[in-house]
Amino acid sequence: MLQVSQKASEMIKEFLKDREKPHSIRIFLTMGCSGPILGMALDEPQEGDELIIDGDLTFIIEKELLEEAKPIVVDFVSGPMGSGFTLTSSLKFFGGCGGDCSSC
Repeated sequence: MLQVSQKASEMIKEFLKDREKPHSIRIFLTMGCSGPILGMALDEPQEGDELIIDGDLTFIIEKELLEEAKPIVVDFVSGPMGSGFTLTSSLKFFGGCGGDCSSC
């Protein structure tokens, strides 16, 4: 299951409006300073992917990751430290360097 907030949907559409294809958004697992995190990038579907249509947007995620991470919530937040997308899920992460990003 994937939930995309109204604000995130608006911001993704704004980002995509003047771009050439691909217009599909891949949700993927990557390593961050505090351990694995979910990220987003433009991509094309591959074998083993699940396509999720949310209004005018198409999201791609590996089927195995979707099963482990669902529900996934995509939001867009603004605050004193800036603005950007947040992805939350049911994944439980441990590890990472545990320090500030300059020590990784």
